[in-house]
Amino acid sequence: MAGNLSPWLEGCGANAESVVSSRVRLARNIEGIPFAHRARPEDLEEALAKLREALDGTGSLESEDFVLMTDLDDLDRQFLVERHLISHEHAQTSPARAVVVSRDEMISVMINEEDHLRMQSIQSGFDVTDAWKRVDGLDDEIDKKMEYAFSYEWGYLTACPTNTGTGLRASVLVHLPALVTTGQKDKVLNGIGQMGLAVRGFYGEGSEVMGNLFQISNRTALGSSEIDIVQGLQKVVGQVLEFESRAREILLRDARSRIEDKVWRAYGILKYCRKVKLQEVMSLTSAVRLGLCLGMTDSVSVAGLNSMVFMSQPAHLQKRAGRRMATEEREIARADMVRRILAEEETRASAG
Repeated sequence: MAGNLSPWLEGCGANAESVVSSRVRLARNIEGIPFAHRARPEDLEEALAKLREALDGTGSLESEDFVLMTDLDDLDRQFLVERHLISHEHAQTSPARAVVVSRDEMISVMINEEDHLRMQSIQSGFDVTDAWKRVDGLDDEIDKKMEYAFSYEWGYLTACPTNTGTGLRASVLVHLPALVTTGQKDKVLNGIGQMGLAVRGFYGEGSEVMGNLFQISNRTALGSSEIDIVQGLQKVVGQVLEFESRAREILLRDARSRIEDKVWRAYGILKYCRKVKLQEVMSLTSAVRLGLCLGMTDSVSVAGLNSMVFMSQPAHLQKRAGRRMATEEREIARADMVRRILAEEETRASAG
C-alpha cells in the first residue's frame, strides 16, 4: 500500500476535480452478543470468530487481507487511519479487534470498534449511490450467514443512538476553496447543518479542516431509508458544488490576477521546496487544485495532487522509507516526494 495510490484516489469519476471521494459505512452488531463497550473479552473474541468466518470467501470482498490490530505496530495503525481505512478509535489497541481490507482498498471492515461490525465502501469522485450499492452487497452476504441485532420498531441496533435505524453513514470529501476565499463558506455550510447534515474535517469526526477539504455526511440514520439518505446527501452536495462553481466564476471575474498569483506561487513552492510541513502541502495543493479547475494550469492532474496530499502524511512517509523519522527528517522527505511527483506530472503533461 505504501508505494501505491489507492484506486479511490485516482481522480476519476464524476466531479473528481472537486470531490475527492464518496464513502458509505454501515454499522451492525451480532444478535445475542453484548455491544463492544459492554462486552467481556470472551464476548469480543466470539464476535471476532463469527465475523471472520462470515467474511471468509465473500464475493464482494474478492481477495482481501484479514489483520488483527494487535499484530500491527502504532505506525501501521496510523497508516491505515491516514488511508481512511480505519478510524482513530479503531487504531487504539484493544483485544479482539481486526481490520479486513480488499486488495483494491475500496472496501474495508472494522471488527469490534464501537460496533461489532463496521464496513465501508469508498470510491473516487462524486457517486454516493454506487458506493452504497457496493457495501450493501457485502452487507447482504454477511446477513445470510448470521443474525444481526435488529428491532422492527427501531431498525438495526447500534452502540451510538445516532447510528440506530439504517446504521448508515454516507459522506463526501469535497474541496471548497472558492467558497472559503469569497467568504461564503459559513453561510453555505450552516445551511447544510439546518438540513440535518454534518460537516467535519479531513479525517471525519473530531478532525480539523485542512486544504479546504470538508467531509459532508448525514447526521442521523433513523427515520429514513438507506436510499433516501444516500439520495438526500447526493442532492445537497450537488447544490454545494453549484455554490462553489458560482464562487469560482466570481473569482475569475473579480480577482483573476490575484488567484493566478496564488496558484503559481503555490506551484513554485511545491516545485522547489526542500523542507515542507503537512499543513503547507495541504494548503499549497488546494491552491493548485483550484488553478487546475479554473484552467490556469494543466501541468498536474487531480491524481497527482491527491498523491501529494496522501503520500505526505507522516506514517505514509515513514512506511515508504521503511523506517521511523524525526519531524525535520519527515519534512525533508516530504519535500523530496512532492518534487518527484510534480516532476513526473510535468513529464506526463508534456508527453500528452
